[in-house]
Amino acid sequence: MSRLATRFAQMEGRTALIPFVTAGDPSPAATVPILHALVAAGADIIELGVPFSDPMADGPTIQRANERALSKGVHLRQVLTWVAQFREQNQHTPIVLMGYLNPIEAMGVEDFAREAAAAGVDGTIIVDLTPEEGQHESTVLRAAGIDPIFLLAPTSGSERVAAVRRLGAGFVYYVSLRGITGAVQRDWQEVLGRVRQLREALGLPVAIGFGIRDAATARLLARGGADAVVIGSALVERLAEATDVDTAVELAHAFLTPVAAALAEPTQVSA
Repeated sequence: MSRLATRFAQMEGRTALIPFVTAGDPSPAATVPILHALVAAGADIIELGVPFSDPMADGPTIQRANERALSKGVHLRQVLTWVAQFREQNQHTPIVLMGYLNPIEAMGVEDFAREAAAAGVDGTIIVDLTPEEGQHESTVLRAAGIDPIFLLAPTSGSERVAAVRRLGAGFVYYVSLRGITGAVQRDWQEVLGRVRQLREALGLPVAIGFGIRDAATARLLARGGADAVVIGSALVERLAEATDVDTAVELAHAFLTPVAAALAEPTQVSA
């Protein structure tokens, strides 16, 4: 059983907390310490962003984080090195890389899958790889033991859902609104209704992302039956205030702790 499957099996009705951070931001030296701080604060799974020059699905906050990381020379193989360093102390918390296809293609899909698996990566969210076009990549990743995680959105039709059912693994990332990361969601009940439909159709956990900025929203989604919540832009925005590694660690821990506390008890009430 994969680390992701094991982690969701361990949740026992509790909603998983998935914080997102951009690798190399606010500094390369802070990346691995931040990952450990997030686990200490209550992260169940970590989504680690791979910096890219054209992060089209991301809002200004994460775009700026990408720019800062790239300006420091952060690249995909460096990110894999950080995952391997994290694994030296933590063999249990799943790590999902979130990024875009171009750096993976530049490395070579087969080489990436092999090196990512060796580093301890558990899953990938490749934003610009649709399930309709992702047969080869998904096959290579799964052969290496890495779960290909796909995005679904409010506009996703039945054909795309069927494609995700064929190719996806680990969980499904549900983009809760029509927009970019950091935008504000208005109708969470509509989102939760769609999540219940997708869970039944796919047989996979469904994580809700985009628009989740605080503990109150995370608690609302947990009580509504979300399998997992992803919180990214608000955390990245907070980390941008850090001037050194110690401050980054403190900010990461302080930000995530109340969100984790909001999800600490089994609260799912919707099937």
